[in-house]
Amino acid sequence: MGVILGMIAIAFGIWGIGDIFRGFGQTTVAKVGGTEIRVETFRQFYQDKVQDLGRRIGRPILPDQARALGLDRQILGQLVADALLDERVRALRLGVTEAEVARRITDDPNFKGLTGQFDRQRFDLTIRQRGYTEQRYIAEQRRTALRAQIIGTVSAEIPAPKAAAEAFNRYQNEQRSFEYVVLTAAQAGDVPAPAADVLTKYFEGRKVLFRAPEYRQVSLLAVTPADIAASVEISEADVRRVYDERKATYETPERRQIQQISFPTLDEARAAADKLTKGTTFVALAAERGLKDTDIDLGLVAQTAIVDRAVGAAAFALKPGQVSAPIEGRFGVMLVTVVKVELGQTRTFEQVASEIKNELAASRAKLEMDTQHDKIEDERLGGATLADIAKKFNLKLVEIPAIDRAGNAADGKPIAGLPQSPTLLDVMFKADKQGDDRPAPITGGGFVWFVVSDIKPGRDRDLAEIKDQVEVRWREDEIASRLKVKSADLLDKLKAGKTLTELAAADKLKVETAASVKRGAPPAVIPARAIQVVFQTPKGAPGTVDGANAVDRIVFRVTDVTVPPFDPNSDETKRIDEVLRRALAEDIYLQYVGKLETEIGVTINQNALNQATGNSPAPQQ
Repeated sequence: MGVILGMIAIAFGIWGIGDIFRGFGQTTVAKVGGTEIRVETFRQFYQDKVQDLGRRIGRPILPDQARALGLDRQILGQLVADALLDERVRALRLGVTEAEVARRITDDPNFKGLTGQFDRQRFDLTIRQRGYTEQRYIAEQRRTALRAQIIGTVSAEIPAPKAAAEAFNRYQNEQRSFEYVVLTAAQAGDVPAPAADVLTKYFEGRKVLFRAPEYRQVSLLAVTPADIAASVEISEADVRRVYDERKATYETPERRQIQQISFPTLDEARAAADKLTKGTTFVALAAERGLKDTDIDLGLVAQTAIVDRAVGAAAFALKPGQVSAPIEGRFGVMLVTVVKVELGQTRTFEQVASEIKNELAASRAKLEMDTQHDKIEDERLGGATLADIAKKFNLKLVEIPAIDRAGNAADGKPIAGLPQSPTLLDVMFKADKQGDDRPAPITGGGFVWFVVSDIKPGRDRDLAEIKDQVEVRWREDEIASRLKVKSADLLDKLKAGKTLTELAAADKLKVETAASVKRGAPPAVIPARAIQVVFQTPKGAPGTVDGANAVDRIVFRVTDVTVPPFDPNSDETKRIDEVLRRALAEDIYLQYVGKLETEIGVTINQNALNQATGNSPAPQQ
């Protein structure tokens, strides 16, 4: 959610909108040049955006949450920016054709069906779910197209500085080689069991680490597009329509293995054809002309894959083994023969009907997900229990007797089948017992509702209760401490001039090497944090860092640093240039909008803003 809100909020850091709030008429939230943003207009826009953000993060945003996040000022900033651009559009007398607006809508991938074409039904359903009428959506697209003309003029074709591209290229593609040894528990020596007083002192100093976690008894009701798809009825007529529209995608064309020989003149081709009629093979004829099998073989190809249409037509009219008459093609005179024929196939309607039906059901289920969400919410707000809702909509209610914040059961093992949700555990452990809480989003689509029926608070454990666990933890810490001391000793010796090979031999360690490593592609056995340290270490210098687990230590020496070449014409440089150009374009665009604010003038009415969002009125100045 923070990313989405941050995208909206960025304008405030550039435009300084916090400094332009002043009071005036009660029916106008803002005045931008000659444009007034009315309370009703802002309220509708605000509600649409808050609801849209709620859908994108997978849960509704309550009014108090919206105000706490500053969404009122952030969304007003977006409206102000749009109004500034609209003012400049009018001043420049820009226009856009109806055809361009239609193109923008029909090209939008959100409105395309399974065939990849514009789907009117999908368009109607999608904009309705977003709170738009058709006229309002088309008008908004027209304004967006006009703003795009200005944005494109201001921020397009901005060259990225060469120095920035070179620095970016080096960071991304610099390679380093290093040698290293891994210190494991074996190098820590014998670690005897701790004395009772030592273990007690260790436990008392870290008692919080061994607390029994809070457990909650919960009921879960999950709904995913797959659940909805199972109950979606798809008619045979709909399946047949999609099959007919996509029939070409179910056809595998006939393919032929074709050999061809090119001749500079028609007479030479005729002479060669005469040799073939007298027993010379096609391959032998090619050999006479200094051609190998690979020189004459076009491979197994469809007719549409042959660039020369005349050659393709002739080749696909031959029988296997038959040689064509001389063909006067685009690239010379040809003789062709067919070595093998692979017949084309068409998957019948019966063969793909089930596949199409599943695709249609899945597509419609995604569109119906919000509708199902609203139906369940209506039932819940009407007093129905999750058990009642599960029965009514034929859904499965899952009862979990105990779950901790990590998603584990009372035995410490992960709970199988727990819905994959980025927020479920967090909101579940913030909820009150028998509370009325919003559903959490499910990764990949859908929602999960829950009710906390019991809470078992976390508690401190006695040492006797978990002595084995504490001893294991003490042992790991003791090994890690010893290895840190040992790695520091090896590091000092390396700095004094010893080689890693000498030191490894003395401790019976194996020296490993990693060659040509990039920042973003560490070897599987080296953690990413270790690679960061390697890239901060000069060539020839040693270093030490934590290993892949809690106790291991890595001691290394950088043996080589390869600075990547900078080729302005390489694909990598072009990709980097595109990234930098986009960043620069965005920065210049924001500066331009800030300039428009100064030139056109912006005034904000805090009282009207509070009225539009249901906040308490601001005190009069």
